[in-house]
Amino acid sequence: MLVLEQDDQELYDRVQEKNLIRQYDLLTNCIELGLQYDHTAFDKYMIWALNHVAVAHISQFGGRFREEPIYVGKHIPPHFEQVPELMDRFISFVHENWYIYSPTELAAYALWRMNWIHPFIEGNGRTARAVAYYLFCVRDGALLGGSKIMPERIKEDRDGYEAALEAADRAWDQGQLDFSKMEEYLAAIVQAQLSDDGMPNPGPVGSN
Repeated sequence: MLVLEQDDQELYDRVQEKNLIRQYDLLTNCIELGLQYDHTAFDKYMIWALNHVAVAHISQFGGRFREEPIYVGKHIPPHFEQVPELMDRFISFVHENWYIYSPTELAAYALWRMNWIHPFIEGNGRTARAVAYYLFCVRDGALLGGSKIMPERIKEDRDGYEAALEAADRAWDQGQLDFSKMEEYLAAIVQAQLSDDGMPNPGPVGSN
C-alpha cells in the first residue's frame, strides 16, 4: 500500500518520519557489521536495504535502482541504463580508496557521488546521507558520538549541502574530481555533532 502526499499530507509525513527512524536503526546495525568486517561489508545490498526502509509505503520501487529518467533541479542524472555500472564503479572506488582517503574524504565523496548518480526513484538524499555516515563511522573505527547525527544535521543545513554538491558537479563537468567543498562542509558537520553545537546536553538517563 502507498500513501500519496497529495492525498493525506499528515499521514505521509508520519510514515516518512517513522521510516527515517527505522532507517537509522538499520544504519546502526550496518555500522556495527562494518566495524567488524571493514570495507568488505559495504555493498549494493546494504545500499538497497537503506533505501527500501527509507521509502516504505511511499514508493513502490524502494530498494531497486531506477529504470526511468529523473530530474533534480538543474542537475540531470545519468541515463538509468548506466546506473548499475555507475554504482558498481562507485562501490569499487570506495573499496580501492578505503585506506587512502580519510573518513571525511570517503564520506564526502560518497555523499556527492550518490547524489550525482541518483540511483533511486525516491529517497536518494536520505540514502546518500546514511551511506556517508556509515562510511565515516566505519572508516573512523567507531560510531560517532553526539545526540544529533550527521544525516540530520545535513538535512537542516540545506544551503551548505547544496552549495557543496554544486561545486563538485561543476568540477566533474570540467573533467576534474574535486569534492573538497563537500569535505570542508562535512568536517564542520562532524565537529558540530561531536560537540553538540547548539544542542542542550541531554545528561545521563534519568536526570531532570
